[in-house]
Amino acid sequence: MSYPGYPPAGGSYPPASGPYQQAPGGYPPQPGAYPPQGGYYPPQPGAYPPGGGYYPPQPGAYPPGAGYPPQDGGYPAAPGGGFPPQAGGYPAAQPGTYPNMPPAGGWGGQPGFGAPGGGMPQGYPGVPAPGQQPMPVYPGAPNPSMPGYGGGVPTGPTPPAAPAVNKGYRGTIKDFPGADPLRDVEVLRKAMKGFGTDENAIIELLGSRSNKQRVPLKAAYKTTYGKDLVSDIKSEVKGDFEDLVLAMLKAHAHFDASELKEAISGAGTDEACLIEILSSRSNAEILEINKVYKAEYGKSLEDAISSDTSGHFRRLLVSLSQGNRDEKETVDISLAKQEAQKLHAAGENKVGTDESQFNAILCARSKPHLRQVQVYNHVPSVCFFSVKCIKNTAAYFAERLHKAMQGVGTKDRTLIRIMVSRSEVDMLDIRQEYLRQYGKSLYTAISVSHTHMYNILHGPYTFLV
Repeated sequence: MSYPGYPPAGGSYPPASGPYQQAPGGYPPQPGAYPPQGGYYPPQPGAYPPGGGYYPPQPGAYPPGAGYPPQDGGYPAAPGGGFPPQAGGYPAAQPGTYPNMPPAGGWGGQPGFGAPGGGMPQGYPGVPAPGQQPMPVYPGAPNPSMPGYGGGVPTGPTPPAAPAVNKGYRGTIKDFPGADPLRDVEVLRKAMKGFGTDENAIIELLGSRSNKQRVPLKAAYKTTYGKDLVSDIKSEVKGDFEDLVLAMLKAHAHFDASELKEAISGAGTDEACLIEILSSRSNAEILEINKVYKAEYGKSLEDAISSDTSGHFRRLLVSLSQGNRDEKETVDISLAKQEAQKLHAAGENKVGTDESQFNAILCARSKPHLRQVQVYNHVPSVCFFSVKCIKNTAAYFAERLHKAMQGVGTKDRTLIRIMVSRSEVDMLDIRQEYLRQYGKSLYTAISVSHTHMYNILHGPYTFLV
């Protein structure tokens, strides 16, 4: 795929010749990125395995000698269980080096195989073979090519649902080093100019930029070409792909506000969407959503909710929309037990439940606190999904994605919203929960059960899954 003129002189982005070749001076080669620079895989002279070819070695690549493998059908015994030394063969292994066992922490923690800093080089993976999941590029990710990833129901008893305890960054999209909006919009312009639209080029670009790098593209496009990027996209692409691209170009708060607006004013109230957004966002995010909603639609979010809902559900949503939840990480265990008893008394052995008790606790207490309060057995139905979202957010989103892909009709809007909004938050945890709950990877579920969405998400980087 060729992008003449980007950047002007000295190379192009993506490369001008060959699917992965980087021209000199290209934009911009990152340490460990694909394609590999000198010292990466394939091995250079002196690297493992010997020879200049890819693994497995071609005929003649193994050292000369008695032959490898032996012609009699078996490997001859050797002292220490290794292969017999051959003339001109591999040097004797040093302590702690291949073929001995790797040091603590595995091979990825040690320099080796030509990759600076240790481990496989990070960066963009190549295009996966048809039907095959590409290799994730984030550190510590599960290897989808290994047996068991995405296949079969996990053996042994199913562990109880619990929030993910993984620390650090849990999204699948990160900032792209050195991204330049003016250069990026040139890629988008060329992808949409002329006969047909290069959808892969759009996916590759947007899928390798974080939200804060994508949003400025609208202003950069108008500055460069005097045209509106959103209008050009709408004129060039349609359907789910259009919805996905436009969602990715919105700031988080603007995207959430537009989804809430659609949930309230669309054909029927999408109660699940309202609960999903208001129960999973932080106080700061909810307050920003309120500001954007009022500015965009001339009406406060609270008023919009009040005019379209009723009863306890309305009171629950209004409380959640205040963005005033306690966000301390510490938990008072004795208070959690007391409140668990209150909720138990409010919901058990009664004709109706005391929903005000649930509202006061569920909408004000911190999420770590509520995870200590056992309320599943007696929670009112109107609060049930809010409780599930709070107590195990990743499991809740995994279930939402699963249901969005089931049945006669698929809920494309729900699928796009969750994949886009969680891609920089906790998509790794959602993937783990999906595999645990349904015995297959999220990637497999989308590719098998939702073909047209698979085509959208299955770019060379498969950026959201």
